Amino acid sequence: MDRMATHLITGAGSGIGAVLTRRLLERGDETWLLARDAGRAKELAERFEGARTLVGDLAEPDRLSWALSHQELPGRLDSLQHVAGVVELGTVAELGTKVWQSTLTANLLAPAELTRLLLPQLRLAKGHVLFVNSGAGLAAKPQWGPYAASKHGLKALADSLRGEEAANGLRVTTVYPGRTATPMQEKVRRQEGGAYQADAYMEPESVATTLLMALDLPRDAEVTDLSVRPSA
Repeated sequence: MDRMATHLITGAGSGIGAVLTRRLLERGDETWLLARDAGRAKELAERFEGARTLVGDLAEPDRLSWALSHQELPGRLDSLQHVAGVVELGTVAELGTKVWQSTLTANLLAPAELTRLLLPQLRLAKGHVLFVNSGAGLAAKPQWGPYAASKHGLKALADSLRGEEAANGLRVTTVYPGRTATPMQEKVRRQEGGAYQADAYMEPESVATTLLMALDLPRDAEVTDLSVRPSA
């Protein structure tokens, strides 16, 4: 690519998103980070020198259109990378609608709405939409109902988008990481009642490398779905 590539990343504050942001900045790409509020945007801008920020709360996707309409957006977008996500474990018998709604909102509705709002910039660049999914997006286990449902839905979103936007030159990739050494995994292990053993999981760098591989693939090919698992 002759010109500097431009990317927008959600979930840049920790884990996979933070590594991905650092890697893109190090190679000189223009990187925009979505923050839930102005305070978080300031933190991200200070942490990632050279990155630009946008404010929009993924917990309130119905307000994203209003929020983005009041801010400067990139004129064209080479990639939109959906890395942010939330998880809350529990059985169907014990979890009420609040957990289901918050999980589906952050993990599925928000990515759908953000993608819709940024499609003009993505189409202009013949860009790439990348979704960080999960093994739970392929198979649901006990106590993972809301999260797995949101990730199964995210796969459906990606598959539909790929078919709809192929004529516009967009590529769409879903990556399904196994257990990764991130703050989210620490929370999962607490909820599961088990020990967090970082050396038993993948490093976030490995997942970031996978995403960059899909992003950098020559234009005559497209990674559609890719599972990544800890080698141990």
